Amino acid sequence: MAHKFVIEQNKKGEYVAKFKYNSELIWWTEGYSSKASAKNAIESVLKNGPGAPVEEA
Repeated sequence: MAHKFVIEQNKKGEYVAKFKYNSELIWWTEGYSSKASAKNAIESVLKNGPGAPVEEA
């Protein structure tokens, strides 16, 4: 699969959800104190992202 979500710990020990495409980091979340919170962030993107409008500045 060319794209995937990854949950990793940062240097502070926080859990960060990342989205990678062909091993390239596309975006990441803020740090969370638990892995479950990082997983919830991914689930929120999957649920709410497809219908989100595109805004140009």
